[in-house]
Amino acid sequence: MTIVVFSLLKTLPGDPATSLVGERATPETIAKIRNSIGADKSPIEQYWGYLKLLLSGDFGRSYFTNRDVGSDIAAKFPNTIKLAFSAMFIAVPAGLIIGFISARRNSKITSKASDIITLACLSIPVFWSAIIIMLIFSLKLKLLPPSGSGGLSFLILPAFVLSIPASATIARVTKTSVSDILQMPYITTAKAKGLTPYKINTVHIIKNALIPIVTIIGLDFGSYLNGAVVTETIFGWDGIGRFIMEGILKRDYPVIMGCIVVGTAVFMTVNLITDIAYHFLDPRIKLHGKDR
Repeated sequence: MTIVVFSLLKTLPGDPATSLVGERATPETIAKIRNSIGADKSPIEQYWGYLKLLLSGDFGRSYFTNRDVGSDIAAKFPNTIKLAFSAMFIAVPAGLIIGFISARRNSKITSKASDIITLACLSIPVFWSAIIIMLIFSLKLKLLPPSGSGGLSFLILPAFVLSIPASATIARVTKTSVSDILQMPYITTAKAKGLTPYKINTVHIIKNALIPIVTIIGLDFGSYLNGAVVTETIFGWDGIGRFIMEGILKRDYPVIMGCIVVGTAVFMTVNLITDIAYHFLDPRIKLHGKDR
């Protein structure tokens, strides 16, 4: 994975040394900077040097701040975790409620309305919704700060913006899953046995509908933990997403590589946890495991 990312970085236009000193710098100055950051070496030598550092647990130092990249990631990652949890805290209940109601109501109007809302939430670009929400709640109504990192007031807007596409995805999956389960024979049997609607909903419908929903939640949460680049950048939230964007704009290769390595590890860990939860929710998978 690291060799692919490193190779792609080398194909990007621009030079970190030129970004450091500016285009008006003399060739001698640029050459000295390239030598100091190791950019004058061959790509193979550069990659091998980085790999040796990485295997020793060192992510290198930023070209621009000379700060340890690992320390910066450790300092910014809690902000990204806070934003991801807050977004999912809004998206999960909203998506579950909208999807469940639209499936259970069995009404064409409700179904169409939910389809239009989820389609709109998924179609509107995040940067557009972020700007509109910032204009309304920060600049027009002056209820919340437009950007920055800090307390709850700074967190509300980016978390809400980030939750919009996630809630729409969860609502769509919930609706489809619940609609499919309602057609199952065991739902008809449960009704024939005289079970209460509450028991049918909780024991038979919600429990089985959660299986695909948990997968979607895990994927969304894992991607948010990698940093919501657009949202963090627009709202000035000091997280991994904004950090890697700054690294890309400045051609700060150690920062980019460090964020991608950590992000990949986090995403794989979240997926593993999601798979474990999936095994617990789906008895058939547990049965196959026992058969093996």
